[in-house]
Amino acid sequence: MREGHNHRGISCFGGILRTGKARAMAVALFLVLAPAAQAERTKLKPGWNLFSPAQDVEMGREVSKEAERELPLLNDRRVDEYLNQLGQRLARKAPGERYPYQFKTVNDRAINAFALPGGFLYVNRGVIEAAENESQLAGVMAHEIGHVALRHGTNQASKAYLAQAPLAVLGGVLGSGTIGAVLAQIGAGFATNSVLLKFSRDAERQADLMATQILYDNRYDPRAMAEFFQKIEAESKGGRPPAFFSSHPNPENRIENVNKEIEKLGGRPRGYETDSAEFREMKRFLQSLPAPSKAGSQARRGDEGRGRPPSPSDRYRTFEKNWLRLLYPDNWRVYGEGSAFTLAPEGGIVEDGRGGSSLAYGMIVSVFEPHGDRYDRITLEEATDQLIDDLRHSNPRMRVARRHERERIGGEPALSTLLSNESSLGGREYNWIVTVLLGEDLVYFVGVAPEGDYDHYERAFQTVLDSVRFTR
Repeated sequence: MREGHNHRGISCFGGILRTGKARAMAVALFLVLAPAAQAERTKLKPGWNLFSPAQDVEMGREVSKEAERELPLLNDRRVDEYLNQLGQRLARKAPGERYPYQFKTVNDRAINAFALPGGFLYVNRGVIEAAENESQLAGVMAHEIGHVALRHGTNQASKAYLAQAPLAVLGGVLGSGTIGAVLAQIGAGFATNSVLLKFSRDAERQADLMATQILYDNRYDPRAMAEFFQKIEAESKGGRPPAFFSSHPNPENRIENVNKEIEKLGGRPRGYETDSAEFREMKRFLQSLPAPSKAGSQARRGDEGRGRPPSPSDRYRTFEKNWLRLLYPDNWRVYGEGSAFTLAPEGGIVEDGRGGSSLAYGMIVSVFEPHGDRYDRITLEEATDQLIDDLRHSNPRMRVARRHERERIGGEPALSTLLSNESSLGGREYNWIVTVLLGEDLVYFVGVAPEGDYDHYERAFQTVLDSVRFTR
């Protein structure tokens, strides 16, 4: 018998076996090897959460109503049906809770996508137009599904709510009918600084790993997601970062992490898919449509006022929450609540040219979670440097104009740093950042104004900072 000839009933393990016995051995071998990829994959579990999976859905549905009032949805049945077929296929391989996923297309050419708790996902047409094949689009969608499956949105909401109402939480107020009140209290609506849409780099890394696993289990090339992120990052060199990276912080070693996970899974799946006729048809269809109308965004921009906003008033009103009290000019408004909010005059928030909004005049107050050795307490300087590195990663043209100077804010040690950045209005702006370390959180205040107008705003920024009192 020639070597390598496949003779029925002959086993290379020695001896002559009956066909049935050979099959049994093959099945046994398959059962041993089949779980190998499953066993090697990185174990990913949702973090601590005050909310139930059912409340994830309730919260996501509530915020989706607000989102769909503001977003220019494409509302094309063919495109949405295609997205839902692809999305449902991917979501079936996501571990954990079986959420009622739904996928909608936003008529915006900015390359971005986002997911609300409970499975409400929105994909800009710009993602489909920029993707080279279906596996790249699937990678972006799987990444967003990862955020939902890992419950990142309500994990963030839990932290924000506990920071504001620890006694209420211990009293068990998170029963039915309270989601609307919780959303209002923590400022978790549909907004740029909403805690539901503001993930850490570690959360982005986890979503990448889960997306890699979902792509693998759906027999897509799992490298496609990393290739797409590389592609849009390369295309933006020298300009503004893509909208996706502005809303999704780019984790360190992203490509390396994805490739390591692929190795754990045993390499690319056999017979993997890259593209489909349906994807190519949808992409051609979208590229044939007129450019998205700017009428809606122009109307919103008009509501906020055009041109230079009025100078800050000399009269001040009080803003007070569970953890903070301060004064702000009475001709400014408060946008958002909880641990992340913005103080700005009419016309201070402008379109950023990528389908989003940007602060041109006013002040941001937010909380940053620094990372460090769990055995050593991080210093104010280290936490501030991490924050500035994070900001500069999303704003490549940001420069340090004045290094850290020591201050006291609300009776606490603080650092003051002046940055120069590219303004959404054109030209340059100053970002005055003041940081305070409270426990393990870095509270930061950012005063923003174009360089030519900064002198008119600096006194107002200083008055706000001088009035700060921490009440937790």
